[in-house]
Amino acid sequence: MTSHRTRTFEDLVAEGAAVPTQGWDFSWFEGRATEARPSWGFARSLGDRLAGATASLDIQTGGGEVLDFALGQGVKTPLLAAATEGWPPNVTKATALLRPRGIVVVAAPEDAPLPFADDTFDLVSSRHPVNPQWAEIVRVLQPGGTYFAQHVGPRSVFELVEHFLGPQPEAQSSNRHPDRDRAAAEAAGLEIVDLRAERLRIEFHDIAAVVHFLRKVVWMVPGFTVAEYEPRLRSLYERIESEGPFVAHSSRHLLEARKPRA
Repeated sequence: MTSHRTRTFEDLVAEGAAVPTQGWDFSWFEGRATEARPSWGFARSLGDRLAGATASLDIQTGGGEVLDFALGQGVKTPLLAAATEGWPPNVTKATALLRPRGIVVVAAPEDAPLPFADDTFDLVSSRHPVNPQWAEIVRVLQPGGTYFAQHVGPRSVFELVEHFLGPQPEAQSSNRHPDRDRAAAEAAGLEIVDLRAERLRIEFHDIAAVVHFLRKVVWMVPGFTVAEYEPRLRSLYERIESEGPFVAHSSRHLLEARKPRA
C-alpha cells in the first residue's frame, strides 16, 4: 500500500476535501493526525454524572457521539433526556444515534434561547460549546442542578491558525480563557465546583488531515477553502514532507458548576 507521505500534494488535498464533515467522529484521522486527550476523560466522567441524573440536557451535541459513548458504559438513560444541535446534518446524525437510547434531539440554533421550561434539568452538559449561553443554562437547570462541560480554551491550535491567517490580535488570542468562563458562570448565578485546564499536543502527519480538520472545525480559519488558501497549504505540505509532522497544541478546560438551591 502506498504511504500518504509519498503521495502528491494534489492527491492529498483532494482526499481531505472529499471526506464528509458531519458529526464529531474523528476516526478518519487515525494514522494521519494525533491529539493528546485531557487527563480527566470527559466522556467517561460525563457517564458518571448521567448515572445520577433524572433529567439531562446535552447542549450542541454534534452528531451525538460523546453522549452516546458516555451512555455506552452501562449507564441508564435518565428518565428525561434531551440534546440540542444547530447544524442540520448533525441533527440527522444525532437523532439516528441517540433516539434508540431514548434521547430526544431538538434542532436549535446555538445562539437561540433553549426551547425548554425553567428548572427542567438536574444535569446540563456540553463538549466544546461554541459560545455558552450562561443565562439560559442557569434558567433550565433545577436548583441544585449541575453544569458539566469541557470547553475549548485560549489559543487552541493557534500554530495552525496563524500559519493561514498570520498573527492574531491579543483580544482574539486571549478569548475563551477559563478565568473568563469562571467569571461569566458566576455572574449568571452558578457556583464553581471544579475548573481545570490543560494544553495538549497535536500532530498533523499529512496535508489531507489539515484540509479535513479546517473543513470540519470551521471556526479555526473562517471561510476556509482549498482554492483560497492553496499557497499556504502547499507551503505547509512542503514543510511536513521535509521536517515531519506539523505540531500544534489544543487548549481545553473542564468546568463543573452548580445552581444554588436557594
